[in-house]
Amino acid sequence: MLAQLPPALQNLQLPLRLRLWDGHEFNLGPSPSVTIVVKDPQLVTQFSHPTLDSLGAAFVEGKLELEGSISEVIRVCDELSQALLDGEEQALPVRSLHDKATDAAAISYHYDLSNDFYRLWLDSDMAYSCAYFETGSESLEQAQQAKFRHLCRKLRLQPGEYLLDVGCGWGGLARYAAREFGAKVFGITLSKEQLALARERVVEEGLQDQVELQLLDYRDLPQDGRFDKVVSVGMFEHVGHANLAQYCKTLFGAVREGGLVMNHGITAKHTDGRPVGRGAGEFIEKYVFPNGELPHLAMISAEISEAGLEIVDVESLRLHYARTLDHWSERLEDNLEAASRLVPEQVLRIWRLYLAGCAYAFARGWINLHQILAVKAHADGSHELPWTRDDLYYS
Repeated sequence: MLAQLPPALQNLQLPLRLRLWDGHEFNLGPSPSVTIVVKDPQLVTQFSHPTLDSLGAAFVEGKLELEGSISEVIRVCDELSQALLDGEEQALPVRSLHDKATDAAAISYHYDLSNDFYRLWLDSDMAYSCAYFETGSESLEQAQQAKFRHLCRKLRLQPGEYLLDVGCGWGGLARYAAREFGAKVFGITLSKEQLALARERVVEEGLQDQVELQLLDYRDLPQDGRFDKVVSVGMFEHVGHANLAQYCKTLFGAVREGGLVMNHGITAKHTDGRPVGRGAGEFIEKYVFPNGELPHLAMISAEISEAGLEIVDVESLRLHYARTLDHWSERLEDNLEAASRLVPEQVLRIWRLYLAGCAYAFARGWINLHQILAVKAHADGSHELPWTRDDLYYS
């Protein structure tokens, strides 16, 4: 029966079992921890060239099933792909169109899925971005609150200051900044579902006089320097490489002289933007984040600087995001039955792979997460930042 497998598979030593549609099983190594159940006979030949996007697509489309913990599935499938594809060059991605209509549709596709679905695996504030683990042992709830605090402290946010929250999501950071730091907040999003729930929560907490949230494209932000501080979390990934310059110029125009701008977002490994992960990026582009483009730290830093902002602090939170995604993935896996009642089966399959796969990708350095703090200096070059970072940690 071994001859039924592609020759490339026959000498592997992986903890993987293949179970074919006719019941025949083949162990590719001792003590298999993962079983791939092949339901479509045409898939067998693809196992000689198993890219992560092709394996993921087959699972999403129901052509194969996966047995084993989802994190172990991701690890073993990557080892399979690496063993057979290692050293292959990946082409540069085709740049996407990023006009207002296209971006709005892409955001709606991802974020308007179901508030109840996101509620199953996010924290109570529904912060859908990298948490901040001060010791590494915090719960997801604690780490997301620490992230809000870390951002506000980096911005040196003061009572009464006007904060612009670009891509405000479900409003957790906006409410935190208003409640804990006394700020006045204007937040924008392109997701109608997010906006509706975010506004409800603003009212529930009695923050209507401090927090205003609107459905607005960043390109339509006022350019009169009315904001004291700007925070943008998980936003520039959706902007597109071609529009990064406009995005940064827009933030520059929105903030006053002396004001601070914080960009918190996912960054690429390679400076030229080519994908990593033997097809993982293509899977995300097709099924999860249409038109998403990750800039390298050098690329987004260059655009921030060209816009007239001075970068004053950069921090990588890559391993923080790996742990955040582990929490999200585990919470989703613990609630699969409830999730299956909220979203179609194919959507649930996508998200199981996406969350576990991204946790793996961040842990292994395929992608990164950077917080980039910049200042719009006064005309004479001065600004009001403290001389050291001591105020972030010791005050």
